[in-house]
Amino acid sequence: MLKTVALLALGLMAPWFARAQDPDEPPPNPELQRQEIVNIENETARAIQLNNGTFFRRVYSDDFAGTLSHGQAVDRNGLIRVVESADLKFEAFLATDIKVRIYRDTAVATCLWTFRGDYRGQHFNGQMRVTHVFLNTPRGWHVIAEQNTALPPGGGPPL
Repeated sequence: MLKTVALLALGLMAPWFARAQDPDEPPPNPELQRQEIVNIENETARAIQLNNGTFFRRVYSDDFAGTLSHGQAVDRNGLIRVVESADLKFEAFLATDIKVRIYRDTAVATCLWTFRGDYRGQHFNGQMRVTHVFLNTPRGWHVIAEQNTALPPGGGPPL
């Protein structure tokens, strides 16, 4: 009998719990979350310029999947190898035109990467359009996917 009363009470309270966790409810402070992602985009550009793989170990998820500008699929470790490569040196690397869209615990950021540097002794400069997919976890926003598209005239690094 006690089980029946408990189940009945739980059943009557279920609609209240469902309203409290409305999936279409906006995040507590969407502008703060948007700015956090913009900061991560800028930090990503800085980490690439400095050949800093530590940033990617912290912010990119363990199950990250990405596609480099020349079509090569990479996981997090593959991306870190490219970023830390001694063959790749950047003089400048900027992320601009950053746009962020947030839905629940997922965000999509697009930006324009502009860069110049040397790859195996060859000077290059160029631009890429980049799309990152973020997931908000208890440890903060993490990049779970990335797509890089080289813009004409091409001739950029192997990112």
